[in-house]
Amino acid sequence: MMTSGWGRYPRHSASILQPRTVPEVSRLILGEKGPWIGRGMGRSYGDSALADQVISSLQLNHLRSFNDKTGILSCAAGTTLSEILDVFVPRGWFLPITPGTKFVSVGGAIASDVHGKNHHIHGCFSECIDSIELLLGDGTLLSCSRDEHPELFHATCGGMGLTGIICSATLRLLPIESAYIEQSTYKAANLEAAFQLFEQHGNSTYSVAWIDCLASGKALGRSLLMVGEHARDGRLELPETKTLSVPVDMPPALLNRFSIQAFNTLYYQRILRQESRQHVSYESFFYPLDGIQQWNRLYGKPGFIQYQFVIPKAAGLKGMSQILERISASHKGSFLAVLKSFGAANNNYLSFPMEGYTLALDFKLEPGLLELLDELDSMVLDHGGRFYLAKDARMSEATFKQSQPNWQKFQEIRAHYGAIGKFASLQSRRLGLD
Repeated sequence: MMTSGWGRYPRHSASILQPRTVPEVSRLILGEKGPWIGRGMGRSYGDSALADQVISSLQLNHLRSFNDKTGILSCAAGTTLSEILDVFVPRGWFLPITPGTKFVSVGGAIASDVHGKNHHIHGCFSECIDSIELLLGDGTLLSCSRDEHPELFHATCGGMGLTGIICSATLRLLPIESAYIEQSTYKAANLEAAFQLFEQHGNSTYSVAWIDCLASGKALGRSLLMVGEHARDGRLELPETKTLSVPVDMPPALLNRFSIQAFNTLYYQRILRQESRQHVSYESFFYPLDGIQQWNRLYGKPGFIQYQFVIPKAAGLKGMSQILERISASHKGSFLAVLKSFGAANNNYLSFPMEGYTLALDFKLEPGLLELLDELDSMVLDHGGRFYLAKDARMSEATFKQSQPNWQKFQEIRAHYGAIGKFASLQSRRLGLD
């Protein structure tokens, strides 16, 4: 069947199999010609879960055990963050780290080592993972953790499914008293003001900024910074909400420099004061786009590319300003642009974050875009930055290897555990890993 990532670019014809048990997965790996790649909800944006042979985890989605005193949960890798939240938020537990969508499988969250609005304090998703059960290329089911086969654990977290098929995981949940968030929003007139706000609110548990990437001049990088803390009102149930949907592909021409500029101006000006406070549900704070089903259709049938990079703090204001100036001048910016502050890098070989600032934005697929992104790649590399593999759809092998100093060590571990030749994706081939 024809399939794609969430950005709907590229598309690839694949054989997708949905085993119901781990022994079935093992039989597939041993009995069918590979290589294989695992796939969960398909929410990575590019081609990291695309291959000729795909093993879907959608049927491997059961909860195995939970300790209501410690918050330790064991579950199959196909279990989604949404399923975990539905079960455990009413019981007073939450995910310690969560990305911008809850429609992600646990296996996918591990493979991408996803991050959230609290990376500057609590790091990536792997920080709450105690152990992983991984199916190797020879059919062996191996448990790995920071203490048991640690090199395989650090290669699997952030390894984009290239070390084996993640079958299950044990993770720690966070105790909460409410399903609501105390949110404060601060208005920043430009990028320098936004960076200052990030520093001022560095002790806030959660922080994220919407940024107007088409603003220029003195307004370059104008932003709305949102910080949040878990409320303590004892309200663990949320009211039912209606979900919107984009029923058809929108005409690509609807998203142009004028419509995006108009949206960005209205969105920025909707906050009338320099500071405002709200009591909001965790869903609206963490997952604002999940309330719109198939929102990727907004970019039309050709699809879009989400582009996310991080640059070190030392390059911070100067580097980000130069990149934003180039994006603004291109008139190809996005109305979905997110700026976050990252804490220190972890020990996982291909994990994305490093201490610095990260910008993520969407570009509809159109003439001239790929050339622009090549320019941006060079600028990011010049500032010592790197790119998020879960968002990547077109990065070159040279760019990847220059930005990821541990890629050779990663390959050595894959070779040691028999993964090379058994697990591969369109992305891994494009980046020179297979």
